[in-house]
Amino acid sequence: MCGVAGFLEAGMSEMSGLLILKAMTNSIVHRGPSSDGTWFDAYAGIGLGHRRLSIVDLTAAGHQPMASVGGRYVIAFNGEIYNHLQLREELSKNSLCSFSWRGHSDTETLLAGFEAWGVEATLNKSIGMFAFALWDCELKQLILARDRLGEKPLYYGWQGKGGHRTFLFGSELSALKQHPSFEGVINRNSLARYMRYGCIGGEHSIYEGIYKLLPGHTLTISLNSLQPILKSWWSLNDVIFRGLERPFAGSPEDAVNSLDLLLRDAVSKQMMADVPLGAFLSGGIDSSTIAALMQSQSSSAIQTFTIGFEERGYNEAEHAKAVAQHLGTKHTELYVTSSEAQAVIPKLPFLYSEPFADVSQIPTFLISQLACQHVTVALSGDAGDELFCGYRRYQMTATMWRRISALPKSLRRSLSGVLGSTSAEALNDIGNIFSVARLGEKVHKGAAAINCDTIHEVYCGFVSSWDDPASLVIGSIEPSSALGGVELPFEAMGSVEQMMAMDMLTYLPDDILTKVDRAAMGVSLETRVPLLDPRIVEFAWSLPLDYKLRNGVTKWPLRQVLHRYVPHELIERPKMGFGVPIGEWLRGPLRDWAETLLSESRISAEGYLRPEPIRKKWAEHLSGKKNWHGQLWNVLMFQAWLEVNRNA
Repeated sequence: MCGVAGFLEAGMSEMSGLLILKAMTNSIVHRGPSSDGTWFDAYAGIGLGHRRLSIVDLTAAGHQPMASVGGRYVIAFNGEIYNHLQLREELSKNSLCSFSWRGHSDTETLLAGFEAWGVEATLNKSIGMFAFALWDCELKQLILARDRLGEKPLYYGWQGKGGHRTFLFGSELSALKQHPSFEGVINRNSLARYMRYGCIGGEHSIYEGIYKLLPGHTLTISLNSLQPILKSWWSLNDVIFRGLERPFAGSPEDAVNSLDLLLRDAVSKQMMADVPLGAFLSGGIDSSTIAALMQSQSSSAIQTFTIGFEERGYNEAEHAKAVAQHLGTKHTELYVTSSEAQAVIPKLPFLYSEPFADVSQIPTFLISQLACQHVTVALSGDAGDELFCGYRRYQMTATMWRRISALPKSLRRSLSGVLGSTSAEALNDIGNIFSVARLGEKVHKGAAAINCDTIHEVYCGFVSSWDDPASLVIGSIEPSSALGGVELPFEAMGSVEQMMAMDMLTYLPDDILTKVDRAAMGVSLETRVPLLDPRIVEFAWSLPLDYKLRNGVTKWPLRQVLHRYVPHELIERPKMGFGVPIGEWLRGPLRDWAETLLSESRISAEGYLRPEPIRKKWAEHLSGKKNWHGQLWNVLMFQAWLEVNRNA
């Protein structure tokens, strides 16, 4: 794993260009502590910078930026191409490369593929995770590219005033900030979307004029053509269409056998490394499956890692240990105290380039910190829920929508008004009588859902923290769609599949993969996600829903694969999640810290947020009458980020 950075700018001297590139790469040293490299062509106005975390080919032959043998391309590459040896074999077999390989890095393989097949054709042949910057010396064009599902990040954008403009790009915003042209104006519309979901999704970033390259896209730009040309080279939309048109024709048992073979091959490919590697293990379905398939294909005990907490409601370490003992892995566990977990919080604004508020960022950092003491690469079980219908909220939302959508719209509006006008406190009191926690908040969520026109409107409401963030963020207009203009074939999909598709496009890249990448790379650990092998993604979307959600059992085919390696009783238990008791901490040891960041005078002086709704929720949370930890954590993570980045 690595980090990339660079710029496109006319008229800069070689000395200035190299100094700026050095500053940009130094700011992301955590992404690549093994070595660094810069390449600058003053005549063309292009500079590429690279930080390397050596994983495959530890020699100087893997050093970047790297030029192709034919001299047409120069690349700064972040990621891994897991099938690059097969690509080399294809290139050699078809006599498409007549040279001797300099080393055995996947970067060199990519460059050879670009010269032989072209960029897009090579990407379509590649199985991997990546984000890269490629300079075409012949056409004088810069090409940025990002992997299919968004495992690796890539920011870009024009900055600078008047006629002096610079096109910046890099793995993290911290690299872009090192360039003198960087402006750092906060995008209030992006801030509103962040307050709703706890992350900044789609193509937007926290800064005006700076964007994220969308997953499965390329961008082409040059000093002769300043408008970026964006192109989709892989589309989840297309995958879903193909799956709907040509569904898997075999039996449920055939599906399990096919998935087992695909998973084994994906895991085998992702065990490619010249450094020690292991796996995160929570003891749940997804991580246990990955660990089991790794161990079944290893001649020695693989290394697995888990963390535990003192709070039993948040501790899965005992389950992970039982799975590890059954598999025979070399297991390392660490029990973390509340104070040790809380000590991570000051690091969060530095780990994440922009505001990010998924509280599981804390345990994710802790397990990455543990693993990096033993290995350089860790495989994770992320994406199982999105691909194989693992979240219970899918069923709950679909059931509710089926019932309310049958009602006349006029009746739904009236019912929504009645429920919404009843105070949450009164409803909570009623709920307490019947042992239903936070009935008021749930009813108010339901009241908003009753008034929706589509299932995806309902779902977006259910996964929102702040329901009306534009009223919270001063001077903002919230983007209209969480999908960022992507058109899914909703009319051909059932309610559950619509929600799964929305999560694949938004929650997975914007939250889950962002969380894991920044936490792990913050301690120079590479993470890999075998379930995002494109063959598995395409297979999962070809399966009928009743294969994935079978007789009420979520992730049915994945569970059946796991049962071949781990006894049923070790892993079949209620889903716990990977969180921390942040609500309790805010009333206790974090109260003073939070009060400082949430003070009315401070928020008013900063001028981004309206303090009144924040102070109201803070007071209600402290009283114990309501649990607003989600909404408050979003605000706190922005405030903490702003404190560190206000002078960017």
